[in-house]
Amino acid sequence: MRIFLAGASGVIGSRLVPLLVQAGHEVGGLTRTPAKADAIAEHGAVPFVADVYDPDELTRVVVGFGPDTVLHELTDLPDLRAELAAGALAANARIRTEGTRNLLAAARAAGAQRLLAQSIAWQQQPGPGADAVAELERSVLDFGGVVLRYGQFYGPGTFFPDEAPDEPRVHIDLAARRTVEALEAPSGIVTITDPD
Repeated sequence: MRIFLAGASGVIGSRLVPLLVQAGHEVGGLTRTPAKADAIAEHGAVPFVADVYDPDELTRVVVGFGPDTVLHELTDLPDLRAELAAGALAANARIRTEGTRNLLAAARAAGAQRLLAQSIAWQQQPGPGADAVAELERSVLDFGGVVLRYGQFYGPGTFFPDEAPDEPRVHIDLAARRTVEALEAPSGIVTITDPD
């Protein structure tokens, strides 16, 4: 496949790039941080630097790469423990709503046939965060895409590097492998958690 990976320098995206390349896919990797582009290229993907909140630039980049599949692994979470400040939760809700809308529009403009997007496998308290998750899932399913409901990530580079959080949870390396397997999943919801 020709896969455009949004969030290629993030905690799961940085693991997905080499797995996707090793599986024979052509990968374009999006980051908003210029300093992270080299790491994407080192793993065999074509790096793109753009801001998901700039819809014209995002569309130009995605259309230019011409993917048949878009993989949405965008989050906006700080490098903190799991106790997140209200501002961080609001930023992550924004990327799930506005960022997702912009990425879906870019995928449509590029003629992408498939889209998979990161979501969560646990219930949030009612409010902006839960509303953003619901909007993301609804818009991805309306596209005919696949919602990837991940458990809480743990392992190197996550909020839980040395210990497993409460369930639902998934080791970050297993999450990346299962995401590659989900590329062929039919439209719907795929839950990615540790085996019982």
